[in-house]
Amino acid sequence: MQFRQQALAKLQSPEELDLPVRLARPQGRLALSVSVAVMAAASVWAVTGSVASTVSAQAILTHGQGSYILQSPVAGQVTAVLAEQGERLPANSPVLKVRTSQGDSVVRTVAAGRISALAATIGQIIQTGADVAAVEKVAHASDPLYATVYVPAENASAIPADAPVDLTVSSVSTQEYGVLRGHVKSVDRSAQSAQSISAFLGDSQLGEQFTRKGRPVAVLVRLDPSRSTKSGYRWSSADGPPFRLDSMTLASGSIRLADQRPVDWLLP
Repeated sequence: MQFRQQALAKLQSPEELDLPVRLARPQGRLALSVSVAVMAAASVWAVTGSVASTVSAQAILTHGQGSYILQSPVAGQVTAVLAEQGERLPANSPVLKVRTSQGDSVVRTVAAGRISALAATIGQIIQTGADVAAVEKVAHASDPLYATVYVPAENASAIPADAPVDLTVSSVSTQEYGVLRGHVKSVDRSAQSAQSISAFLGDSQLGEQFTRKGRPVAVLVRLDPSRSTKSGYRWSSADGPPFRLDSMTLASGSIRLADQRPVDWLLP
């Protein structure tokens, strides 16, 4: 009955113009203020802000000068292996001794470098022009390492000079030591074939591996040096791994592309 009487009284005097009207509760005003501030910030960012994106691709650590395939100039039987894998040799150094019909012959390096792979063993019969070793071109132990990242060709034009690069090295625990830091040194604007990659790295399998998804572009990355780490390079962790890095180590690289505007304004 009480509610019914109140309703009847409301009908009898529907106009209460002298009473104040509450437009919004304090909580509503606060929410409205926050919404306006967020919309204003979003509008400013849409005009002046940018979106950072990255491209990830397979990579390999090298000394930046490439490799070459050492071939036997004679046919015969290998009687001695005079070099070891990983050994650094000057030019014209003996690698194999081969017994031929005219006598013993020595297969020598063409240029100074490090033996990255040996394909010949004692007792093996080889033919003229047979691949017997892969030699990475490096003259001194102090020569710095570089990373070559093979990125899809369609992303090459968006890679700015000196762009930061994070490298996940296959021989290093990322959870424990983080990623290797570097910056883009140069971008080869021409797409690489499997044959050209194989010739540069001295490994036909790597040429096939890096071109499985099409012909990529080679991006040369300069590794950031550091005197405080065992490897001699800067990592996302303080110390990095407690050992030095080897060339011809596989990795994956993440390159930061040029910043993109979130909104494209159409002008008349």
